[in-house]
Amino acid sequence: MITVRDLSFTYPSATAPAVEGISFAIKKGEIFGFLGPNGAGKSTTQKILTGLIRGYRGDVSVLGKKLADWSHDYYEQIGVCFELPNHYPKLTARENLALFGSFYSGKTADPETLLQMVGLEENMNKRVGSFSKGMRMKLNIARCLLHDPQILFLDEPTSGLDPASARQIKDIIIKKKNEGKTIFLTTHNMALADELCDAVSFMVNGKICITESPRQLKLQYGKRIVRVEYLTDAKNHSSEFPLDGLGSNHDFLTLLKSAEIQTMHTEEATLEDIFLSVTGRGLQ
Repeated sequence: MITVRDLSFTYPSATAPAVEGISFAIKKGEIFGFLGPNGAGKSTTQKILTGLIRGYRGDVSVLGKKLADWSHDYYEQIGVCFELPNHYPKLTARENLALFGSFYSGKTADPETLLQMVGLEENMNKRVGSFSKGMRMKLNIARCLLHDPQILFLDEPTSGLDPASARQIKDIIIKKKNEGKTIFLTTHNMALADELCDAVSFMVNGKICITESPRQLKLQYGKRIVRVEYLTDAKNHSSEFPLDGLGSNHDFLTLLKSAEIQTMHTEEATLEDIFLSVTGRGLQ
């Protein structure tokens, strides 16, 4: 769905490139995470892929066609959710969606249905200028789904949302993936990427350090250890055992039979741990 080869871009006033020689490919129906700290080049890459920035070097193809060869019909194929939502504040939520829906040549979704899906049904007739940041982000999600695009570009889609609303948006993203949509997710929220993404790229200083599935990264960088927390003599204890040969480990088997087990889990590395290990950088 998206193929990027040796992509570079430098802003006119900058001395160093914002994006330098990056390459990646995204399959149909895949959630691809672009991860890194602020200023890493993530949003610049997204702006190039959504046609907001031109003058780049390298090759970019979307839906089997070079990005430079697309015309205005490109925006019939993609939906974009910006990190900083931009709506018409004097219009209501429903009026905003009706207006944006009129920009597309094909059939668009019913605004009320979309607003109900993102949890704004009780606010659809309120002016957007009175909305909180979280409500504006929900409206942003609804707007990018108006025309049923094949590819979704989501920049920090849960920013400003409470846990319940974030869960709602994540469920919508998963639903769209199951419908066969391709999703490019830009974020510095490693927990979000770990939960949603089929593949991730770590980006620092305009360069991609590694591209892999979250599961494979955790297997590669995690410790092969099982940590057991248990209760004996009314006291809490913990022990660690090698994952290799666990089924025949005498001490482990004895513990299972003799103690009251409270928790047991492998010592997996988080994506944030792995990012720090691979890049030597934190996320801030």
